Amino acid sequence: MADLKEHLLPPKPASAVNLRDLSGRPSASGRQPFQGVDVSGLKKRGQGLRSWIRVDASGNSQVIEVDKFTMMRRCDLPARDLRLLDPLFVYPSTILGREKAIVVNLEQIRCIITADEVWLLNSLDSYVLQYVVELQRRLQASGVGEVWQSDGAELNRRRGSRNFDNIFGNASPDYLPFEFRALEVALEAACTFLDSQAAELEIEAYPLLDELTSKISTLNLERVRRLKSRLVALTRRVQKVRDEIEQLMDDDGDMAEMYLTDKKSRMETSFYGDQSLLGYQSNDGVVSFSAPVSPVSSPPDSRKLEKSLSIARSRHESMRSSESVRENIEELEMLLEAYFVVIDSTLNKLTSLKEYIDDTEDFINIQLDNVRNQLIQFELLLTTATFVVAIFGVVAGIFGMNFTIPMFDYPGAFKWVLIITGVTGMVIFFSFLWYFKYRRLMPL
Repeated sequence: MADLKEHLLPPKPASAVNLRDLSGRPSASGRQPFQGVDVSGLKKRGQGLRSWIRVDASGNSQVIEVDKFTMMRRCDLPARDLRLLDPLFVYPSTILGREKAIVVNLEQIRCIITADEVWLLNSLDSYVLQYVVELQRRLQASGVGEVWQSDGAELNRRRGSRNFDNIFGNASPDYLPFEFRALEVALEAACTFLDSQAAELEIEAYPLLDELTSKISTLNLERVRRLKSRLVALTRRVQKVRDEIEQLMDDDGDMAEMYLTDKKSRMETSFYGDQSLLGYQSNDGVVSFSAPVSPVSSPPDSRKLEKSLSIARSRHESMRSSESVRENIEELEMLLEAYFVVIDSTLNKLTSLKEYIDDTEDFINIQLDNVRNQLIQFELLLTTATFVVAIFGVVAGIFGMNFTIPMFDYPGAFKWVLIITGVTGMVIFFSFLWYFKYRRLMPL
């Protein structure tokens, strides 16, 4: 098996060999991280190193410094996929299935998942460390399940029954392939992080909105504006994660592409088949690994038999592979559906909060419109009263003119002028009020 891995994996540079040697030396804390690297060859190429956390299928973690080209060749990824993991750039959440790896960019979790290891960008973020710890815990706890699974497979072979395979087979979520378990932890971390952000926003939003309805001030309005901008940004991130999961669930080809363990096993099987075709067994039972003999030397009946057997074997393998892919698609679909429900619930929380903010804004607008209407009504009354008072000014202006009339000869004449002017003004004022009530311009 070791020779097979060395044959399948691409050749490693000298820096990777030095890293492997250094990783075997335990540190003072008992761990075995990579303490040094040989960067002479890397610096010549102008490519800097980047710190990665490598977690294998057994749950062992190592901190490794690897350059870009080494990671591209090891995981068979193009450069644009590695840019998605660059912390200097802000990319939306993405899950990409490639030939030998799954590129995951979910919030703080940026990693590359292969069939037997996870490469995670080294970071001091607590969510990254929690992801590593949780993945190690699940991988180490899955050893008990693998023992039960192997025992179940042995009993299944003895009994010749398929029921036991349904119990201990891959249909159980506890026995998912390695890449699906790593993807599940990444989805769980992203959904938990977004849900906690939504919960914190809810705790802060509802008291602030209730305070705003009771007291409309510039400070409260500014706080609500900042809250709404945070809500819009968080809703966009949650919506992107939801759309990415939904897009994967709708495309069976992408889900089948993400089953790396099955593809790796098929590649190993084809490799062993190619190796077996290099040699043939002679008539005396000796296996020869030289070039095959001319078809003329072999009997035609044996060639027909071998051809029919190869066709039957290829059909059988294709049927088995299609059935396994369909089952694996169902497993991944159920896994994605579970976290789709979680992220959809978070999106519903944010949508409800946005609706509550919109209702609060509508209520505030109604209150402001009511105050504005009251001011208009008061202004209308004040304008009417000003018009009535202006009548007295007109009368005073008329009697203040320098002209003589016979009415000035009577001492009480001006008193009657004031009485008549006041009564006329009151009649005009109440006439205006009646008109306002008749036209429903103000409630009286």
